[in-house]
Amino acid sequence: METQLQSIFEEVVKTEVIEEAFPGMFMDTPEDERTKLISCLGAFRQFWSNLSQESHEQCVQWIVRFIHNQHSPKRISFLYDCLAMAVETGLLPPKLVCESLLNSDNLEWERTQLWSLTFKLVRKIIGGIDYKGVRDLLKVILEKILTVPNTVSSAVVQQLLAAREVVAYILERNACLLPAYFAVTEIRKLYPEGKLPHWLLGSLLSDFVDSFRPTARINSICGRCSLLPVVNNSGAICNSWKLDPTTLRFPLRGLLPYDKFASFPHMVLSLHQKLAGRGLIKGRDHLMWVLLQFISGSIQKNALADFLPVMKLFDLLYPEKECIPVPDINKPQSTHAFAMTCIWIHLNRKAHSDNSKLQIPIPHSLKLHHEFLQQSLRNKSLQMNDYKIALLCNAYSTNSECFTLPMGVLVETIYGNGNMRIPLPGTNCMASGSITPLPMNLLDSLTVHAKMSLIHSIATRVIKLAHAKSSLALAPALVETYSRLLVYMEIESLGIKGFISQLLPTVFKSHAWGILHTLLEMFSYRMHHIQPHYRVQLLSNLHSLAAVPQTNQNQLHLCVESTALRLITALGSSEVQPQFTRFLNEPKTVLSAESEELNRALILTLARATHVTDFFTGSDSIQGTWCKDILQTIMSFTPHNWASHTLSCFPAPLQAFFKQNNVPQESRFNLKKNVEEEYRKWKSMTIENDIITHFSMQGSPPLFLCLLWKMLLETDHINQIGYRVLERIGARALVAHVRTFADFLVYEFSTSAGGQQLNKCIEILNDMVWKYNIVTLDRLILCLAMRSHEGNEAQVCYFIIQLLLLKPNDFRNRVSDFVKENSPEHWLQNDWHTKHMTYHKKYPEKLYFEGLAEQVNPPVQIQPQYLPIYFGNVCLRFLPVFDIVIHRFLELFPVSKSLETLLDHLGGLYKFHDRPVTYLYNTLHYYEGHLRDRTNLKRKLVHAIIGSLKDNRPLGWCLSDIYLKCAMNAQEDNPWIPDDIYYCKLIARLFSPMAGKSPFPNCDWRFNEFPNPAAHALHVTCVELMALAVPGKDVGNALLNVVLKSQPLVPRDNITAWMNAIGLIITALPEPYWIVLHERIVSVVNSPSLTSETEWVGYPFQLFDFTACHQSYSEMCCSYTLALAHAVWHHSSIGQLSLIPKFLTEVLIPIVKTEFQLLYVYHLVGPFLQRFNQERTRCMLEIGVAFYEMLLEVDQCNTHLNYMDPICDFLYHVKYMFTGDSVKDQVEKIICNLRPALKLRLRFMHITKMESASVSQQPISNVSPAPQPNQVPVNVALPVSQ
Repeated sequence: METQLQSIFEEVVKTEVIEEAFPGMFMDTPEDERTKLISCLGAFRQFWSNLSQESHEQCVQWIVRFIHNQHSPKRISFLYDCLAMAVETGLLPPKLVCESLLNSDNLEWERTQLWSLTFKLVRKIIGGIDYKGVRDLLKVILEKILTVPNTVSSAVVQQLLAAREVVAYILERNACLLPAYFAVTEIRKLYPEGKLPHWLLGSLLSDFVDSFRPTARINSICGRCSLLPVVNNSGAICNSWKLDPTTLRFPLRGLLPYDKFASFPHMVLSLHQKLAGRGLIKGRDHLMWVLLQFISGSIQKNALADFLPVMKLFDLLYPEKECIPVPDINKPQSTHAFAMTCIWIHLNRKAHSDNSKLQIPIPHSLKLHHEFLQQSLRNKSLQMNDYKIALLCNAYSTNSECFTLPMGVLVETIYGNGNMRIPLPGTNCMASGSITPLPMNLLDSLTVHAKMSLIHSIATRVIKLAHAKSSLALAPALVETYSRLLVYMEIESLGIKGFISQLLPTVFKSHAWGILHTLLEMFSYRMHHIQPHYRVQLLSNLHSLAAVPQTNQNQLHLCVESTALRLITALGSSEVQPQFTRFLNEPKTVLSAESEELNRALILTLARATHVTDFFTGSDSIQGTWCKDILQTIMSFTPHNWASHTLSCFPAPLQAFFKQNNVPQESRFNLKKNVEEEYRKWKSMTIENDIITHFSMQGSPPLFLCLLWKMLLETDHINQIGYRVLERIGARALVAHVRTFADFLVYEFSTSAGGQQLNKCIEILNDMVWKYNIVTLDRLILCLAMRSHEGNEAQVCYFIIQLLLLKPNDFRNRVSDFVKENSPEHWLQNDWHTKHMTYHKKYPEKLYFEGLAEQVNPPVQIQPQYLPIYFGNVCLRFLPVFDIVIHRFLELFPVSKSLETLLDHLGGLYKFHDRPVTYLYNTLHYYEGHLRDRTNLKRKLVHAIIGSLKDNRPLGWCLSDIYLKCAMNAQEDNPWIPDDIYYCKLIARLFSPMAGKSPFPNCDWRFNEFPNPAAHALHVTCVELMALAVPGKDVGNALLNVVLKSQPLVPRDNITAWMNAIGLIITALPEPYWIVLHERIVSVVNSPSLTSETEWVGYPFQLFDFTACHQSYSEMCCSYTLALAHAVWHHSSIGQLSLIPKFLTEVLIPIVKTEFQLLYVYHLVGPFLQRFNQERTRCMLEIGVAFYEMLLEVDQCNTHLNYMDPICDFLYHVKYMFTGDSVKDQVEKIICNLRPALKLRLRFMHITKMESASVSQQPISNVSPAPQPNQVPVNVALPVSQ
């Protein structure tokens, strides 16, 4: 091949050589030149036509090398003309020629003629290359230009500019050689933000990149830096805060800089540098206390040199020449004052153990502190009446010889003397004698390292006792102290993590049922802010535990089910989906195989969670969702139905599921018949063993409680065989009997003649609970509340519940005394155990049918072995059941008055609810439709629950003063309607803690329902807003008006932070509250500023730039609404956002007629495409089509379009970042109907069959692997400015 090519082109070269040898003798006319070109190309054409396709590239590369090896300028110019004609006549492909020329090693800027001719030829033929080829050439050209140095002779600049002309042509919008989006991608890869373009390109590139500022703005959220989340927002599942895991930045836009890892010495030296020369010593003890936490826990595993910079900080902050006096060790602050001395002791110990030469003498100013600690250490009889023990633990936690003494005193204080024993509730249950726990202020005074040692000692002791199967229960002081230590998140690894993953399994394997019962009680009544994955893991463990034969014991079974019920109902709405999706492959592990009540509770929690998070908004089926397998598994384990009044509150897809999976129910007639038949057997059978076997046998109809009821109804007593049967049935099987009994009661009461017979029924029922101890109240009420009766029977069921709770004094007295004598602030008490025992002596728990054993004839003498009870009682067990009862009563309108009565008498129990505000928030949110017109009931509910804490919370802790004054006392016929000032003050209550200033009274947030002021503010504000006697729509509009209307209470400087607060609140409310934003958007889209060409004559992107407009006092309603919409949608769940496609297609497309309107809608929705793409692809595709339909409408309504380039840039961004080819068919039909200029710009949206082979047909994710050569890189960085 090379020989043939040589002969073709050397013939031309020879001619040129003769002409060069005799210059001036030969003068070629243009016709002669053209003849030579045609002659040369003729020979080449014949050669090319016989050449195989595989050799084409090699052939062109040879020609380029041949040209570049020539030395005659005229010869080189002639050969370039040959190439140009070969391309123009279709002989050579332009892409191959351009690539070969640009990739030639001989193309260097110093060879100015080659450089100039090459780029002139490329400029001439590049128009014949497809857009992906142009993109690839642009990349090569930009890289080639980088080889030109910063300083060159002015004589060669003109030739070098040929390269700039090619780039300018490629970037020319009207030429449309490629999507501008491709070009900016290549430029940004080579010149990221902050890197200046090459001098040869200069303003050409920067101006082109700047032309994408509008596209970037369309994809940017207004005021993003002011939008902040609330940690522990129970109702929010929002992925707006997820960062790109590779860059730790928000997707597509880098607004969060990645902080470098800071080492401890680096941090200390930085502190020293910033504090030097400023004389700031006021907070020095607190700073050293913080540093002591890290040093004491990590110094043993790290080099001494890492910690020595602290001494430099000491020299700066402790300038005293005299000894610092010893503080009052009766005060907890003394531990902070000693912190620096403790640090020195740890450093000195480390130096000694490492045999280091870096011995650090005790600073003179700390000598008195050090001597005091040394002297205290010599005192072998340390007392607990001051902070001396805490000081010694903090100072010597890394010195085992010295640490043993003070830590030993602490643990012995709570372990209790082995010789001293005290009784616990129930019979045959004794515990070690220590009852006073370590106080919180003492635990707070211990360093993290000391606390870890203490909790490790406690856990080790519990495991040791579990292995030993000790009959002596743990000391109450130990249990309470262990509970208090578990609240410290900084010791999580030894704390709650060890509790769940090590302690519980070990205790279970050891069959230490007393300790297991203790740990479950701790979890139910003493633990706060446990992360959801630990709670769900415990739930899974409890379901496994329920199947073990040894747990088929009344007290333990009741405890396991009560704990599971608490765990299920306490799941936050935002926690349900993330936690249960972890078990999609094995849903059985988080579901009960036999407890219908627990599975029903889970379904109710699931319904509430999906409603509050708007998960099912816009959906009508559970197909393809995470909850499908869970629901199907539940229905296979415990098939059941729901009453229509309960089902009507479920989200629509859940309603559809249960209607499709309807379970036939046993008729009242059949149940009555079966009970009568079994009762006849009972009366006719005479052999005791046969009776016991028949009625307790596995598989027998679960009707025995119904039989006991009939015995009492007919004979007023139960014989001993009845007790024996109950005992044999067992705790686990008895639940089914309670369930059937609940249905039977409803039928019995429904057919009761009233009067004396009704009173007799009530008396018997209460005797079964309180006199005979056959079933506990909480278990019976739960079963009744979970049945699925309709109409009149449902009302009868709730009537029975009301009678059980209120008719006799038994339960009311228990509630009244417990509420009156106890405080929910257990962490502040040192006498809980004393009060606990007093209550249980007055109202003993009887869980083993003791009453029945005493009453039967002859009586049965029993002394059951009770498991230790440290915290629980029937009142506290009833609280999660009461939560469910209130919800059932809310669903059935005729029983509203009964609910008010229950709240009046039992509402005080909510004083001990661990999440009263969250419960109220969930209730008002979930039942918003049911409560919309029942303002009195809403007010009663809020008053009962919040009012229960009036003696334990300061004024202003929850509801605002104006609400308490105006709303609580309003009449139903004259409701209080708040003004704008009220809403401004309410928003300020959330804005303040977000800005670091809590408006609430001080409290210990570790034990508060919410772990921080912002989460507290958000929930109490939402509760108050939902409790107003004002329609949700009006409340929503009032919230928007806080920033959309001129309000004197809203400062301009913090306007976006106020918008953030509004976004947080309004998205945490039900749909009627936040959907009003759509109406505001419609109003703005129809406003003159977007519909009239004369209203705003400037650049539309300035009009939409809220930050710039606001700073220059030139903002308009449309920019305010845009910023507020972004704040709201940024905090929205994907369910809430999923209404946007419908809003676009049904509401906005018909009214969008102008370019300003179109760009405004693009601005509104653009920043949220990333979330749609990741969370709801279907919505993303619908939005993608809607954008084109809107453009078509605008195109047809306007003679001139001024902003085609930004519009098209944005649409290319949507295609290459999100939709890919998924909407290609719909889009192509729309593009065909656009004006020619738009068609030209959007022509690359159409991909031919040949091209489709080289283009990915899937939307590109911003976190996908490295792009293929034929794709736009997914991490394209748009020039965002905020």
